[in-house]
Amino acid sequence: MRNLKFVIEYNGADFFGWQRQEGKRTVQGELERAFFELTKEKVIFEGSGRTDKGVHAFGQVASVKTDAKIPLKNLKLTFNNLLPTDIRIVRVENAPDDFHARFSAKRKTYLYIAKVGGERSAIDCKTVGFYPYKVDFEKMKNASLQLVGKHNFKAFSAADTSVKNFEREIFDVKLSRRGQLIKFEISGNGFLYNMVRIIVGSLLDIGRGKLDENSIKNAFKNCNRNTLGKTMEPNGLYLKSVKYL
Repeated sequence: MRNLKFVIEYNGADFFGWQRQEGKRTVQGELERAFFELTKEKVIFEGSGRTDKGVHAFGQVASVKTDAKIPLKNLKLTFNNLLPTDIRIVRVENAPDDFHARFSAKRKTYLYIAKVGGERSAIDCKTVGFYPYKVDFEKMKNASLQLVGKHNFKAFSAADTSVKNFEREIFDVKLSRRGQLIKFEISGNGFLYNMVRIIVGSLLDIGRGKLDENSIKNAFKNCNRNTLGKTMEPNGLYLKSVKYL
């Protein structure tokens, strides 16, 4: 039996997220369907994370245990031919037996793209988040520095989460702007449900002046979700990459 590592790209606009769900179109479901069509073998694509409905990926990683003997040089091409056009296999390679896409991950990087000010565009409505207010970009950049390091991110998670441990480490936060588009690139050892979208919403609210510049630092202490900004819509979020040691 081989352990394969897949790097996968997808546009999440027409999916109900990554995780397989009965009667709904999901990324994991489409991958497993196409792999069965190719090999007649039922396998599980273990993803590095479960992206939500509408979230995209440039570098989602999945591990698969399989008995299939198809050479790697043929597998990518034939597999892609069986997948819908909004999912692509970027790379496939052999992995060590103990490799697991989720549990072996050491660093994940998410990208959020937001259009600020003006009006929403019909062209990019499924690939870019929208924030209708003007913002102070430098104020946002300064506030983002508070995120780096190990912190209790309870205030940055969905209120109904069942997670018990809220400590996460953020390695790096990068903000860049071009016209009305602002890109937020955030790397860390792991992320809570809605964490990136809440971070982005909070930074935008700080840039707008709705939140105090120390709101992020204060949220680490008060652990109160209501002290932070809105949860941005999922369509601007991308899983950029997953790194392993």
